[in-house]
Amino acid sequence: MSVSLKSELPADKNRRRKRRELSEEHKQEIAEAFNLFDTDKDQAIDYHELKVAVRALGFEVKKADILKILKDYDKEGTGKISFQDFSEVMTDWMLQRDPREEIVKAFKLFDDDNTGKISLRNLRRVARELGENMSEEELRAMIDEFDTDHDGEISEEDFIAIMTGDT
Repeated sequence: MSVSLKSELPADKNRRRKRRELSEEHKQEIAEAFNLFDTDKDQAIDYHELKVAVRALGFEVKKADILKILKDYDKEGTGKISFQDFSEVMTDWMLQRDPREEIVKAFKLFDDDNTGKISLRNLRRVARELGENMSEEELRAMIDEFDTDHDGEISEEDFIAIMTGDT
């Protein structure tokens, strides 16, 4: 997902932040990404560390995006940004994400054969990749619970309903 890097007036940022705020889980993800990629532990991340940290948070970024962040936030000219600045950028980007688009991306991780459905085979593969030891019956029960058209597979619409709680 490419994110627009338009500049905003500080008053607009503060107003938006009061309306919508990241969950504690998302704030923790930002902190973990920063700490993981602050490889020299100097409480700041450089171009390469920043690029990897942003990608680890699920954003597809180009070199120009990273250079713009550094230009906007590296006022001392060190080639690095602080955790506070990183957190501000990532918070803004996360609040701009489209939840439905994120759910569709997750669906596609299951649907590795591009059938538009999550089959028993797809679900078995994901469970195995996650280290979940689930029986065939448990996996089948998961599909049966949410399979609205009773074809033995989970459609993208079914998956969106599951993830948004609209089942």
